[in-house]
Amino acid sequence: MSGVKSLASQTMWYGVSSIAARFINYLLTPYLTYNFAKEVYGDITVLYAAIPFLTVLFTHGMETAYFRFSNNQDRRQSVYNTSSLSMILVTALLSVFMLFNTQFFANLLEMGKNPEFIKIAVLIVAFDALSAIPFAKLRQDGRPIKFALVRVGGILVNIFFTYFFISVCPKMLAQNPDSWIRVWYNPTWGVGYVFLANLIQSIVTLLLLGKEFLGFQWRFNPTLWKEMMIYSLPLIIVGFGGIINETFDRLMLMWLAKDGPNMSAKGQVGIYGACYKLSILITLAVQAFKMGAEPFFFKEAGNKNAPQTYARVMKFFVIVLCLMFLGVMLFIDYWKHFIQNREMWAGLGIVPVLLLANMFLGIYYNLSIWYKLGNQTKKGAYITLIGSAITVVFNFIFIPLWGYWACAWATFLCYGSMMVISYVWGQKHYRVPYAWKKLTAYIVIAVVAYLIHFGITSLTGSLVLSTILGMVLLALYAAFIFKIEKAEFKKLPVIGKYIK
Repeated sequence: MSGVKSLASQTMWYGVSSIAARFINYLLTPYLTYNFAKEVYGDITVLYAAIPFLTVLFTHGMETAYFRFSNNQDRRQSVYNTSSLSMILVTALLSVFMLFNTQFFANLLEMGKNPEFIKIAVLIVAFDALSAIPFAKLRQDGRPIKFALVRVGGILVNIFFTYFFISVCPKMLAQNPDSWIRVWYNPTWGVGYVFLANLIQSIVTLLLLGKEFLGFQWRFNPTLWKEMMIYSLPLIIVGFGGIINETFDRLMLMWLAKDGPNMSAKGQVGIYGACYKLSILITLAVQAFKMGAEPFFFKEAGNKNAPQTYARVMKFFVIVLCLMFLGVMLFIDYWKHFIQNREMWAGLGIVPVLLLANMFLGIYYNLSIWYKLGNQTKKGAYITLIGSAITVVFNFIFIPLWGYWACAWATFLCYGSMMVISYVWGQKHYRVPYAWKKLTAYIVIAVVAYLIHFGITSLTGSLVLSTILGMVLLALYAAFIFKIEKAEFKKLPVIGKYIK
C-alpha cells in the first residue's frame, strides 16, 4: 500500500496542479461561448485540434524518453543535456519550415484569410516544446511546488490577456477612440486575440522555467541520443495516433459535415468542441493520473509486488472515474450552463458517450505500462494505430450522415477497442492481477444508474426532482462501492484510520 500512497502523493501534487491549470483554462469556455458565435468558436476548436499534431512532432517523444533514461543517477545530467539539445534543434528546424509555409496550412484549416493565426500557433507550440523537458525535470527532481506555480501562473496569464483583449480593449476604444490602444489593437481581428493570449502564456511559462531550461550543458551524447530516439520514435507514432483519436475528428467534421439551412459545418465543430469540454472532470482526472503515474510506474517497476500495486491503482482509478461520470451526468442540468451559448446545448446528448470514451482512455493509460516497462513501445504504436484506423474510417463513413454524433461514437469505439486490446495483449507479456470482472460491473452499474435517472427525469422535466434523484443515486452508488471495497479503503492513508 505504500506504493499507492506514493502515487497518491505525486498525483495530488502534480496532478492537482495540472487539474487546477486546466480547470482554470476551461473556465474560458463559458466566456468564449458567450462572446463568439458557434461558427467562430468552431475556428478556435479547429486550430486547437491542429496544434497537438505539431506538439507531437516538436517534442518527438523526448519527455517520456527522459523519464525512461534518467532513472540512472550517474547519467541523469547527460540525459538532460542530450534531450534538451535535441528539443532545441528540432523545434528550431520545424518552426522555420512551418513559418515559411503558413498560407498552405491556413488554407488546409479553412483560415486562408488569417494566415497569421497559423504563425501564432507555431510559436505557441515552439515555446511549449522548449518547456517540456524543464517541466519533466521538475517532476523527476520532485519539485511539485514550482511545477504547480508555473503551470497555474501561465494559465492565469492566459486568462488575463484573453479578457484584456476581448473585453477591456474594445471598451477603452469605445470610451476614447484616440486611446493608446488604437495604435496596435484591431477590433476586427476578434478570435485572433485568443491565440495571442495563449502565445503570451507560453512565453511567460518558458521564462518562469528559465533556470531549468538553461540548466543543461552544451554536451551532446550521440550514442545516448540514438538510444533515446530508438525508444521514443514509436512513441511519436503513438502520439500521432493519440492525437488522431483525440482531436482529428474536429478536422474531419469540418471537412466532411454537410452545411444545412440552420447549421454549418463550422457550427457543428463549435457545438462538438463545446460539449466535449463537459467531459472535463474525467479528462482532468485522467490527466492528473497520467502526470503522477508515469514516473511512479517506472520507479515501482523494480518492486517484487509491483503487479499487485498496479492492480490496486487500477481499482481505485476506475472507482473515481465512475463517481465522476455520475457526478456529471446526474447533474447535467447544471453542468450545461458551462456553455453559455444555448444553441450549443443541442449537442448535450453526446456527453455521456464522450465521458465513457474518456474513461476507457484513462484505463488504457493505466494498462499501457506493460509495453513501456518492457521497452516494447512498438506494440503500443500498433494499438494506437488500430484506434486511429477506427477513428478515421468510422468518421469518414458516418460524419456525412450523423454529423458530430459520429465523432462521439467513433471516440467511444476507438478508446474502447484500445483498452480491450491493451489488456489482452498486455496480460501475455506482463501479467497484472486486475479485477476486471468487478471493475466492469462498477462501470455497468454506473451507466445503469444514469439511464434510470435519464428515463425518470425525461418524463417529468422537473429540475428539483432531477437534483434529488441524482443525489440519491450518487449516494447509493458510493455506499455500494464502499461496502464492497471497505477492506481496501481501510488500508488507504489518512482516511483509512477513520473506517472501523
